[in-house]
Amino acid sequence: MSKTMLLCSGQGSQYEGMGKQLLALCPEAETIYQCGSDITGMDLKQLCLEADAATLAQTKISQPAIFTTSLVAIKAMEKAGFTFDGAAGHSLGEYAAMVAAGMVSMEDGFRLIKERAACMQECAQQQSGSMCAILGLTPQQVEEGCAQVEGYVVPVNYNSPVQTVIAGETAAVDAAIAKFTEMGARRCVKLAVSAAFHSKLMQPAADAFYEKIKDVKFSMPQKEFYCNLTGQLLTDVSDMPGYLAKHIVSPVRFTTELDNIQQAGYDTFVECGPGKVLTGLVKKTLSGVNAINVEDEKTYQKALEVLGL
Repeated sequence: MSKTMLLCSGQGSQYEGMGKQLLALCPEAETIYQCGSDITGMDLKQLCLEADAATLAQTKISQPAIFTTSLVAIKAMEKAGFTFDGAAGHSLGEYAAMVAAGMVSMEDGFRLIKERAACMQECAQQQSGSMCAILGLTPQQVEEGCAQVEGYVVPVNYNSPVQTVIAGETAAVDAAIAKFTEMGARRCVKLAVSAAFHSKLMQPAADAFYEKIKDVKFSMPQKEFYCNLTGQLLTDVSDMPGYLAKHIVSPVRFTTELDNIQQAGYDTFVECGPGKVLTGLVKKTLSGVNAINVEDEKTYQKALEVLGL
């Protein structure tokens, strides 16, 4: 029996005008922008639809903007009859997936994102860190290369069998890039971020975030929910604030997650939100599955066609 997995986009996928065509298709999504604006104190509709790239690149803005756009895409798809059996996200994307899976209300989702973005932005301003995507080497080669470099640099995003993102002190990341180039990496692409996300350098953000969200209530997911920390099905929500704080300083094990999702019988993946990064990672990691993204009118119409809606 066919099973459908909802995927939600992560940080870095933002772009100018994201969600504009989806809002035109689904005016009901106006309530999402309004809810988010009321809670965050920012005009999220204006930011998503009109802000320039430099503004959207700020962590305190990009995180709520991407979260909002993912929820808008989901709402537009659900209006057309889209249903799904499980939900997952990449890093930031887990928050939209949690809302979609019924783990937290949309209102609490925006509260979580508001605090996460603020804590991470503040931490980024206090420390120097970098991230870089290493293409063409195995995760094991990347782990070994990092271990041979002086300073702090570690793999933090296991994105596909041939793409791993590293993070750490800027000098150590630069040294690792030189090392991986020697090892035959196809490309080393520095990410346009101001901090070493998902590494121990973000511990101050994790600690501050936990204090802000420790009283938020979570419910067991109404859909199967797969998580970044273990790559496994989430079965315990007794300490989700602790999980989400740990999530900020821990690797995203997305490749393991996709493998486990496929083994559980999922053969259709629908990415809702700006960009198609996760759709690409699914295609690079898994075989025999359908992967589509929904971010504008063209991709929306194609998704409806593929899904038979």
